[in-house]
Amino acid sequence: MELEGKKILILVETFYNEFEFWYPYYRLKEAGAAVTVVGSGSADTYTSKAGLPVTVDTTADRVSAADYDGVVIPGGYAPDHMRRYPAMVGLVKELAGAGKLVAAICHAGWMLVSADIIRGRTVTSYFSIKDDLVNAGANWVDKEAVVDGGLVTSRTPADLPAFMRAVIGVLA
Repeated sequence: MELEGKKILILVETFYNEFEFWYPYYRLKEAGAAVTVVGSGSADTYTSKAGLPVTVDTTADRVSAADYDGVVIPGGYAPDHMRRYPAMVGLVKELAGAGKLVAAICHAGWMLVSADIIRGRTVTSYFSIKDDLVNAGANWVDKEAVVDGGLVTSRTPADLPAFMRAVIGVLA
């Protein structure tokens, strides 16, 4: 139970990638972390790209970054929806500013761009958003998982084992 006592947020919005949400969700719980599912407030239940529902525990405007050890941001098209909500973007920015874990996989790099936390940082992502990250000032590399301080990034669901090893390593 290497994450006993850790409190982690997982963000969700419509069209989330079910693998990038559920794999970290259960892996964090398995490691002993308390996991809170956070939505934008536009709904109580969000549906993945494949139609799998998830019900949130709370909304971004009701949580304080000070109460958590980090956040995991799944990809899919959800990050494009998440970044439309200032409370979600602000939460990510605040966690990063406090030096806490910010973990983003696949298209979740869009949230890092909107939170303006990647300038000068080394990251990876799904290849199609590479230009967005580079234009936001990041050093983009093609690796299965990248750790830059408290920032952990990954490319695709195929990289989830390496991503979660990196996430747990940063938290532990």
